[in-house]
Amino acid sequence: MANKSNQAYKIAMVGLLAALSYVVFTYGQVKITLPGGDATSIHLGNAVCVIGALLVGGFYGGLGGAIGMTIGDLLDPVYIVYAPKTFICKLCIGLIAGFVAHRLGKIDRSTDKNHILGFTIAAAVAGLLFNVIADPLIGYYYKLWIIGKPAAELTLAWNIAATSINAVTSTIASVVIYMAVRPALRKAGFLDALSVEARA
Repeated sequence: MANKSNQAYKIAMVGLLAALSYVVFTYGQVKITLPGGDATSIHLGNAVCVIGALLVGGFYGGLGGAIGMTIGDLLDPVYIVYAPKTFICKLCIGLIAGFVAHRLGKIDRSTDKNHILGFTIAAAVAGLLFNVIADPLIGYYYKLWIIGKPAAELTLAWNIAATSINAVTSTIASVVIYMAVRPALRKAGFLDALSVEARA
């Protein structure tokens, strides 16, 4: 019965995180138009992936964020072609952040605030650093294949800059928000309702 309850919590959280990441990405982004009809954006959608990973583990947290931002891409004519890339990259943010936080740091078992804060920061940095490298590179090679090398090189620097800004702001936001809500969620029994074994 406990396992079914845990699974229900996680499925509900995937839906909640998907909705949150969609709203944050779609309505909270600052879109930057690039040459050739392309675009990049400054947003906090990646922070949702990290927060989700910290709360319910890497797979479920990353999945929720990935679904929300992928839907955002699919509904935007400029971003629609990047939807597969978005899903993979955002899921990986969650998987990496969840691995560092729960497998290495075991923050769900710890009561040491400094330990929790340290691994929360490390998890956010690890997941978002991956994205800083992977997102522009995948986009670059996609543009090489679809629109040619000159356009790909022209937008690469902008994509790296935007992704780096997103990484810094999302790291700060995810750590601050998680550390702020963690005590209340722990007191309410929410974190205890999720099995440690199923976290990633």
